[in-house]
Order: sequence, then C-alpha cells, then structure tokens
Amino acid sequence: MSALRLPRTLRLDPSDTFVFAHPAEPGEWAVTGSFLFWDQDLDALEGKSRAAFRSGFVGVTSLGFSTLVVVSEATEAERDAAVEDLARHLHERLGAPDRDAARAAAREEVEFAASLCNLAVGSVVAMHRTARNGEIAEAFRTLHQREAGLPGADRLHAHARAFHFVETDEAEPEERADLIGLARNPSGT
Repeated sequence: MSALRLPRTLRLDPSDTFVFAHPAEPGEWAVTGSFLFWDQDLDALEGKSRAAFRSGFVGVTSLGFSTLVVVSEATEAERDAAVEDLARHLHERLGAPDRDAARAAAREEVEFAASLCNLAVGSVVAMHRTARNGEIAEAFRTLHQREAGLPGADRLHAHARAFHFVETDEAEPEERADLIGLARNPSGT
C-alpha cells in the first residue's frame, strides 16, 4: 500500500505575504479552495482577490492562500485533522448547514487535493484557476528541480534558480502580476 500524500503550503519567498490579503502559513495542509469563489462575481475581482482566485491554494487551518504547494507524506490522523479543520471553517465561517454536511464537503475537498499528489514527495505544484462558461476551471503545473548537469544544478551555480518551468502544449493566456503595484497598494483595491 502506498503512503498517503497531501499537499502542504510552501513559501519559497515572502511574495505571498503581499500578493494575498490573507496568506496561508507555510506547512499547512492545503486544498485547491475554489469553493471560496462559488458565489462571487469572478469578472469583478481585482487586486489581491483576483490574485487569490487565479493562483491561490488554500491552507485548511487558516483559510489563507498560497501560490505553491509541495507533495508531502501524511498519516491518516493528519488527513483526518485536515478534514476537521476545513469542516470547522465550512460550518462556522462559510455557512454549511451542520457539522456533518461540512465534514462531507471537507472530506471531498481533501480527497481531491490528495488526488493531485500522485507525484514524488517533494514535488512542487502551482495552479492556474480560470472562469470558463460560468464554471471554475483549474490547471496544475509541476515545478521540477534542475537535474544534474544543467546550469544551476551544482554548488558553483547556487545563485541560479532552484526550479525550472516545463512548457506544456496547452495554450493559456499570459497573466502578468503587478507586484510593484500590489506592494504600493497593500489593500489591493
């Protein structure tokens, strides 16, 4: 039997702390979090809310956002605790009718997040979320460590990037983030 794997929030630099109004803490168990946007006018999202919609995984403890997650081993007890943390938010903060309904929804979210972890432990995953025909669509990309022999893979090139991006065949519209604008206007409005 293979080990249980779940995504954990990952912060490689401080950018999440100014890109998102409410960043996740590093190391939280995570879900995709699209449910947070179901009742919103997605075309009207701006600033930090738009950034959260476009690329934010959600930490189950804080309901904060994280740009990246890392595939991590988890115990059944940790998975169950993640379900309970998310169920508490769904019931107390997001209006689930009762704890049992919240728990069922949370379990489904955590199971979907686990299905994204059919990768090696330590794999880093990013998400791009869009609205298409009135529905939310999620696309996932894996960031890979540089292999030996590539520039930046040895100690002499330690200043090089830790990861490189792998091109895909799928055509996606280019999205640009105005990080300087977000830094100047922390409220994102």
